[in-house]
Amino acid sequence: MKPGKDYKINLQGKAGFVAEGSNNARDSARAPLFSYVDEKKLKSMDTYAHFLNLLDNYEMSTGVTEHVTKEELQENHLFLDAMLKTEVMKCAHRFLVCKGLAQSDPAQFKSQLYDIWFKLYRRDKNGGEDSCGFEHVFVGETKYGKEIMGLHNWVQFYHQEKHNHVDYKGYKARNNKDTPDEDDHVLNLQFSWNGLVKPVGSCFIGVSPEFEVALFTIVFCLSDERVTKVTVKVDEYLLEIVVYRFGCSIGTSYPKMISSNNRDF
Repeated sequence: MKPGKDYKINLQGKAGFVAEGSNNARDSARAPLFSYVDEKKLKSMDTYAHFLNLLDNYEMSTGVTEHVTKEELQENHLFLDAMLKTEVMKCAHRFLVCKGLAQSDPAQFKSQLYDIWFKLYRRDKNGGEDSCGFEHVFVGETKYGKEIMGLHNWVQFYHQEKHNHVDYKGYKARNNKDTPDEDDHVLNLQFSWNGLVKPVGSCFIGVSPEFEVALFTIVFCLSDERVTKVTVKVDEYLLEIVVYRFGCSIGTSYPKMISSNNRDF
């Protein structure tokens, strides 16, 4: 999706400091972050269309056991099938095969992706299987209904903003040394979601679901450490891709801006 054409964002003001656990935040943005998204184009692309079908499949709060219906299971598989047809995911698959980190058989790679992203696990150890990598990263969830966790995806952010569930509070920049632009593909944001405040959350803007899944999957597979951090250069950005492991699945993953045009951010 091209900035300024397929979508437009309105950055407005710099967000203020909010302590972890606090749900009081000064609103530095009177208008939504997304002033326009070409939904017709979004829904015309298979991966985006199948991605949108997954956004209402999860219980928001940890500690609430997830029950996957046959329809939801089918939606998961359709999304993975659509991604595996893209050049981005084919490239990621070839790379992982060359590194000995994936099997060459596409069906086995799909099974590996399913375990990484959709296999349910217990985030709250006192309850049932209440979370998975996809829910945390792309949909978002809350900790005991009191704290936002995850929600690092721009399509879900737009979707929630459109339905008045998300209130964008402003962008986050470090020490006023730099400010983001409307065509930046990575942003640090502050927002509230169903009344809860996330002091700062980072996400790619305008990128495809297959790009994010491919990138985070590669970083996840490169290390057995609980936390893996890889520095990469995307366009003019120097990013740190952060991936937390939860057993054989992703716990969380997100991009972290290090610099833009060689300036601190």
